[in-house]
Amino acid sequence: MTDMTQLSQKDTAREDRITALLDREEIRALRRHYSALLDGNQASRMGEVFTGDAEVIVTVGAMKGLDEIKASLSSAYHMFDSRKAGHFPFVHAIANHEITLTGPDTATGSCYLLDFVTDRPGAQHPFLLLGRYVDEYARVDGEWRIRRSELDVLWPHDGEAED
Repeated sequence: MTDMTQLSQKDTAREDRITALLDREEIRALRRHYSALLDGNQASRMGEVFTGDAEVIVTVGAMKGLDEIKASLSSAYHMFDSRKAGHFPFVHAIANHEITLTGPDTATGSCYLLDFVTDRPGAQHPFLLLGRYVDEYARVDGEWRIRRSELDVLWPHDGEAED
């Protein structure tokens, strides 16, 4: 193998690694963007996060398609906004985001959700739930989107009363 061929292969491998890093970071930003839109009462902008035919399974139920996702998440927001503050009745913090690129335009991933509520008295704990999102991602028109998301609630367990 010539020195030029080896250099070219190293350059290609490096570019592939950089592309993979950028893809993973764009997907992580996508999940953070979802949290910001949801917490900020901007469910109408969920097209920035989900594919048109996305499926979402969360505590408020299963949703299929962008219109249903927007309507259901907007409804859930208003249900939790007990103080009628118009912003942040809860805070969706995510952590430990793992992403596996499964193709040039597809990926899977998971991350933990720490879901805080903001309208409880100070003496009560602020957790609504602890969970784990399990996601499928697709690149659509050059932009990463969530194609499927399912929230596995780790706490509280069914039958446990909230404080």
